[in-house]
Amino acid sequence: MISIKNTDLKVSRLCMGGCPLGGYGWGNVEKTDLINAVKTAVESGINFFDTADTYGLGESERTLAYALGEDKNKVVITTKFGVRVENGKTTYDNSREYIFKAVEGSLKRLNRDYIDLYQVHYRDGVTPLREVAESLEILKNQGKIRYYGLSNIHEEDAQEIKAFGGNNPFVSFQDEYSLACRKNEKEMIRFRDEFSMTPFTWGSLGQGILSGKYDKNCKFDANDRRSRDIYVNFHGEKLLKNLEIVEVLKEIANERGKSVSAVAIRWILDYLEQSVVIVGAKSPKQVIQNVESLGWSLTTQEIERLEKISKE
Repeated sequence: MISIKNTDLKVSRLCMGGCPLGGYGWGNVEKTDLINAVKTAVESGINFFDTADTYGLGESERTLAYALGEDKNKVVITTKFGVRVENGKTTYDNSREYIFKAVEGSLKRLNRDYIDLYQVHYRDGVTPLREVAESLEILKNQGKIRYYGLSNIHEEDAQEIKAFGGNNPFVSFQDEYSLACRKNEKEMIRFRDEFSMTPFTWGSLGQGILSGKYDKNCKFDANDRRSRDIYVNFHGEKLLKNLEIVEVLKEIANERGKSVSAVAIRWILDYLEQSVVIVGAKSPKQVIQNVESLGWSLTTQEIERLEKISKE
């Protein structure tokens, strides 16, 4: 367990990501498997769940609430706002009007009176961060959210956070980070240390490439986002580089008697201190493999092997 900085929230360092719960963009998924994955997570000691209103256009939040059932107030839930989808068009919106509308929708779908941690999914490039914080403070005072954070951080965010002085109201941030994607590493360490925010990592298994299930001939159906070139982890030279990382992961996994996924997750837990690792799952089996990352640590030599092979 870890305490999210400047809050009274104590969460498992492994957080179940809710994007697959939306039932869209990750290939064929069974609703029953998704529900049972959430239940398995709770049974395995995971008390932290990350979702967003745009995942499956609200379906992820609804599925999470249904799967949690009576446990919905025994766990910590974070959801995100800022991605507006209307008439098939996607835009970013951080306006007060939209934030107030978005939170009501999420509360209804989550079947909850409050959201533990409400995160800005993407900045809209228009609304100043101070104005966003003022809107979120109103929701906090109304008891609709408890704390708030940022997702997909940038240098502009850092500059605006500096303007808060020593009173930064954002308690957490998340960004893409894994052995397959270390480009955000320095920025994440900076936000953690300079602004005293708890880092969450998404894409922690490189959209699945670090699970060890795929080879250079992997193919995905059109209903799987990984078929698109923008998901670089599964295409071209990047795929081949990732498979080199996977070979080292497999060696360590065999030596340790762990799943490949567990070793990839454990590297983040050990390497990026004070972090929470977000990992999605489409089935109970995947949850169990991910949970194997908890309760042990990589050796210095193992960390160095993974550090060397994954340097960008």
